[in-house]
Amino acid sequence: MKLKPLADRVVVRQTEAEEKTKSGLYLPDAAKEKPTKGKIVSVGPGKLDDNGKRTEVGVRVGDVVYYGKYAGTDVEIDGQKFVILRESDLLGVLE
Repeated sequence: MKLKPLADRVVVRQTEAEEKTKSGLYLPDAAKEKPTKGKIVSVGPGKLDDNGKRTEVGVRVGDVVYYGKYAGTDVEIDGQKFVILRESDLLGVLE
């Protein structure tokens, strides 16, 4: 992938939307919810503070994160779906 995020942004590869409910019913495309979990594939260099120094981003490539349903910007590159998010849009890191 050749998409490099700027400042405190991260690029997240979305997980696939659930195709089946826990009881075994298949969901049509219109009923599937947007994924809110994904794996970080690229991290920006960090945001500049008031003194001109870069602050370190608190997540790393490979971290599995949760983010808000309507957060970020959806992009598609080479047939894969990604979300570009600010670090502040991340809700948590799965350990």
